[in-house]
Amino acid sequence: MKAFLIDRYAKGAALRFGEAPEPELLDNDVLIQIHATSVNPLDGKIRDGEFKLILPYRLPLILGNDAAGVVVRVGSRVRRFKPGDEVYARPAKDRIGTFAEFIAMNEADVAAKPKSLTMEEAASMPLVALTAWQALVERAKLKKGQKVLIHAGSGGVGAIAIQLAKHIGATVATTTSTANVDLVRSLGADVVVDYKKDDFENVLQGYDVVLNSLGKDTLEKSLRVLKPGGKLISISGPPDPEFARENGSGWLLRQVMGALSFGIRRKSKRHGVSYSFLFMKPSGEQLGQIAALIETGAIRPVIDRVFPFEKTNEALAYVETGRAKGKVVIAVK
Repeated sequence: MKAFLIDRYAKGAALRFGEAPEPELLDNDVLIQIHATSVNPLDGKIRDGEFKLILPYRLPLILGNDAAGVVVRVGSRVRRFKPGDEVYARPAKDRIGTFAEFIAMNEADVAAKPKSLTMEEAASMPLVALTAWQALVERAKLKKGQKVLIHAGSGGVGAIAIQLAKHIGATVATTTSTANVDLVRSLGADVVVDYKKDDFENVLQGYDVVLNSLGKDTLEKSLRVLKPGGKLISISGPPDPEFARENGSGWLLRQVMGALSFGIRRKSKRHGVSYSFLFMKPSGEQLGQIAALIETGAIRPVIDRVFPFEKTNEALAYVETGRAKGKVVIAVK
């Protein structure tokens, strides 16, 4: 099968377009013919080697973390899917590889594709929607009437998180640039801080939750907008000891992650708030719940551009400009 791979970690390097063996099908797996995939900042970070400590991949590696397509074969123990089913999914972190014509993954990580979405639209959703769900519903336990600040509201995660928080009934603030103010308002943001004009930490206060996807400066400034007992959840790091435990990291790596997050955890404690790092996990069950919200119109995909499969490197480069609104999708089939 055709695929885009990396042979070694290299910052900013192009992916190699070549042939790869069709993935092996385990007893609990479904083999999916990929119709569309999408690009996430995570793909570039993996290629650059930023995650090699916590995600020790064997190279060469096929990149890609989102899939929408059709089941073509199923393992002997699969009960939920059959050949011909249209599905969408985010593969487990040790089985990524959606920049390819086929992928095998555990049926537990897969869900039926929302009927109202095209393959390209469905492919834009899994990683970002699961991230928003696990941050706001699972980790933050966000409730109606609470206040949440979602940074980078026009980005992939932000665009879905705003809609999910509004569906829950929270008051939603977001940060974005002047060009994207109308977009984030259309997604449901109640308070929009244009970072080119205002500093969010001087405008917002008394928030219950902050979802951070930006750098260290934004992370630390976010402490000032939270009320005592508030929750600061970051998907861009630094990783904390709890994540190291969940990840099954060894003693040394747990110490390293503890040291990396020591500063922000100490500052959070001083502010009377909690800090946690979230690395999204695959879940077919949660994707099923997300699909139900998509079908009712509570959440809609936000797509900037669709690239053909052979232009995967251009799609990755476009995402890395940081200017994409919502998601960048690759049409594979």
